[in-house]
Amino acid sequence: MHNLMNNHSIDNETVISGEDSSVTLEFLVPPECDFFDGHFPQFKLLPAVGQFELISRFAKKYFEVSRSISSIKRMKFSSPILPDSKIRMQLDYCREKSSVAFKLWSALDETKIYSSGAFLVVSN
Repeated sequence: MHNLMNNHSIDNETVISGEDSSVTLEFLVPPECDFFDGHFPQFKLLPAVGQFELISRFAKKYFEVSRSISSIKRMKFSSPILPDSKIRMQLDYCREKSSVAFKLWSALDETKIYSSGAFLVVSN
């Protein structure tokens, strides 16, 4: 049986900068990551649901917020994330609004934005 709690092979994040309500991470999306399984076999890419799983997981880890989402304010997926991509992720948490804003971009090319958006979490 496949273990769903294996972090989808992405457990190598490094904190580039961080404060109480903001963190910037860098990590590699390895080709063996199971998010790629069955998602366009000839052109593997990290699906939006996989990106959002990582965003919500890291928001919980660094801000201790719920992974239950009450609403998505905005979300834009601008460029595909391919196997072996080195990613930077910025998360900004606003306690007063229970909101998390995020941005993912290439660690090798700051102008290449993968996705961005904001969502509200269910208050703990």
